[in-house]
Amino acid sequence: MTTGIKHIVFDIGKVLVHYDPHLPFSRLIPDETERNWFFANICTHDWNIEQDRGRTWAEAETLLIEAHPAREEHIRAFRKYWHEMVPHAYEDSVAIMEGLIAEGRDVTMLTNFASDTFREAQQRFPFLTKPRGVTVSGDVGLIKPDIAIYETHTKSFGLDPAATIFIDDAPANVEGARAFGWNAVLFTGAEKLRSDLASYGLKV
Repeated sequence: MTTGIKHIVFDIGKVLVHYDPHLPFSRLIPDETERNWFFANICTHDWNIEQDRGRTWAEAETLLIEAHPAREEHIRAFRKYWHEMVPHAYEDSVAIMEGLIAEGRDVTMLTNFASDTFREAQQRFPFLTKPRGVTVSGDVGLIKPDIAIYETHTKSFGLDPAATIFIDDAPANVEGARAFGWNAVLFTGAEKLRSDLASYGLKV
């Protein structure tokens, strides 16, 4: 396996920071069946990903409230209580990233994140300011696994694709990175990540 890795690129959500929209909504919509219906039919993944692509929350909320006026309070709650969806960092993963930075490795981040919530996350989790830089999907108007976002990140930070390794929790995003020409590993936990990095010659 390749050992000439010069650039390490981290995803953020579910790799460095926990994310679960059910956390506030388990209080707001206590009935699990109704809550699952709400996420499957109103505040869906496809609706939320458009904020990651750069759509404003105001526009996103207006769109849904027009279609589901009786659900206005719950629709607005998604952004209002977003901070509860990201309750803590994964300390073991953060330690790996910080260890790589401390060794002088080139570490950057590539994330599907709305612009405003990412800045909020940086304030709450200062380690998100430690890498050399970040490509935020909401800033560039592109989302993983679109090939264009890997190309944008590569150009922005002067990466050599063959010498780059990407860490993400979503199989589609890992495959997108590989399709562009990066090395990539699927994140399932810090212990497995240490093993995966070691196989590429990166011992932390």
